[in-house]
Amino acid sequence: MSVNLIFKIAAVGILVSVLSQILKQSGREEQAYLVGLAGLVLVLFWIVPYISQLFETVKTLFAL
Repeated sequence: MSVNLIFKIAAVGILVSVLSQILKQSGREEQAYLVGLAGLVLVLFWIVPYISQLFETVKTLFAL
């Protein structure tokens, strides 16, 4: 896992947080919820391959 991925996740978190606060202040709570959900889905798409690789490594470790 590279450090760039951690910085990308942090950037998405900051962006989602700012957009969510702006949307909540303007009375658009539904859109703020969807922005948060979209940020979560985006980060999950980035993380899922690493989680899959982790499970494969654990599987090969214990498969003697």
